[in-house]
Amino acid sequence: MPSSYYEAMAKMKNEDTLCVKNYNAGASLAEAYTDFEYLNKNTEVVSKSSENLTGSAVLAARINSEVIGNAQLVWQSLIPNADIAGRHAVLSRNEENLTGIFSVEKFIQLSSNNTLGVIGLEWLPCS
Repeated sequence: MPSSYYEAMAKMKNEDTLCVKNYNAGASLAEAYTDFEYLNKNTEVVSKSSENLTGSAVLAARINSEVIGNAQLVWQSLIPNADIAGRHAVLSRNEENLTGIFSVEKFIQLSSNNTLGVIGLEWLPCS
């Protein structure tokens, strides 16, 4: 192989990105890992909506990863119905930017119409 091939391969950056949206819940989630030397990722995402648009909807993610590199975790919750100008008001937004050697363990649940509790957490009892 020519040396230009090896130079191009050396300049490539690692990237692993996941983006999920549930329009009925007004929820979105993005998980991105870049410039990593090591990535061990286990992400489970559940997105549910009822058959009618006025029913309940939920977007939930369980993230468990070990990283040497960079990570960005972003999620937001919007009001699903647009206002007169066609905009959706933001209820909450969170962004985490991480760099270095770290592990991430998160459970994120975004829902509409008081549907919290549809997907339960696995709690350890106190002794």
